[in-house]
Amino acid sequence: MAFQTISRTAFFLVCILPAMQSLASSQAFLDEFIKNYQTQNFSAQATLVQENKDIIPGVIKQLMQDATDKTKRAGERNFKLNIASSMASMHKHWNNDDGPLKEISPIIKEIVDRAKAKLKASQKWKPEEKFLGNFVMNRYEKEMEAEGLAPVLYPHWLHRILFECKVCHESIFQMQRWSNGISQEKITSGQQCGVCHNGDMAFGADKDCNRCHLAGTPEAARLRDPEKIDHEKIKKYAEKLGGQWNPENLVDGHLPLDRFRFIDWLKMKRAKVFAPIASLEKDYKEETRDNKILFLSKSDFVDHVLFNHKVHADWIKCSTCHPAIFEETLGASKIKMNEFPKGRFCGHCHGKVSFTFSDCFRCHNTPRDKTVGDDVLHREARH
Repeated sequence: MAFQTISRTAFFLVCILPAMQSLASSQAFLDEFIKNYQTQNFSAQATLVQENKDIIPGVIKQLMQDATDKTKRAGERNFKLNIASSMASMHKHWNNDDGPLKEISPIIKEIVDRAKAKLKASQKWKPEEKFLGNFVMNRYEKEMEAEGLAPVLYPHWLHRILFECKVCHESIFQMQRWSNGISQEKITSGQQCGVCHNGDMAFGADKDCNRCHLAGTPEAARLRDPEKIDHEKIKKYAEKLGGQWNPENLVDGHLPLDRFRFIDWLKMKRAKVFAPIASLEKDYKEETRDNKILFLSKSDFVDHVLFNHKVHADWIKCSTCHPAIFEETLGASKIKMNEFPKGRFCGHCHGKVSFTFSDCFRCHNTPRDKTVGDDVLHREARH
């Protein structure tokens, strides 16, 4: 028994302990390397690389394993890739060993090429989506190409003339891109787009595929430019649905645009240019939430925000926002503008299908010294 205990101790001291120490020293080296990298302490980095030349190849190998591990987040993988590349380059320069750099260069090139291809693919449809509310449905682009079809270009703005947002959201479509599992099979069975595009209410989705599959084609131009709108056709559709389209109320026949050249829907509604339908159900009861909230700005150089619930309730259901996006209790949601571009809070719609939040004064429109009614709720500024 004593001999076995001594043998185990010896094995630990001879085999396990050095490995643990090596691992610890590798991690300590990596931590110090990253610290110098982030603080741009080049002189300390040079000394560090020269003093640890024996362990650098192993550290680089581990970094590359992490950089190519798809279970890790993209940001973490890219960071590890940058560190590995920097370390290999310095190892070559200071220790005259280009082995690790030669080994990882093809891997880095492959990763960079894939990233470039992905970026190029993501930019491909930007012109089609430049007009607010348009989006290209290209998840199955290769399969569509095989069928001789372009991706679908969906024009939110054209549908919005005929329908309030609440007609589709959230009963037919969740208000989140790529979350609905849209398929031709579902559409032709009367679901999703097929609720309306059934050959009766609107053209059938089982015929003339190019009516929708037109992204990147010359025919798509009319969906990127509201000036190309066919007033007579829209009026016919609106009346068929029970809505209204009154182009005679437009100034000079043009749809009103804001300074970013997106449609000003409120101005158009106030001018009674259109009256979209609120539901496909005959016994539909309109939800009403007619109050206002004054969001007090904490910055001296920008006015307060007067939020009008009714303006929003005219378009969307209360359940679209509450409680998933905003909690019901006033002040409970910690609203931050830097979260808007990420699609949170007001950014759930604004900047995608409603006017961009870059148009600051569309919301920050209530002077700080203006007296508002007693019925207005106040939301204190957070500091």
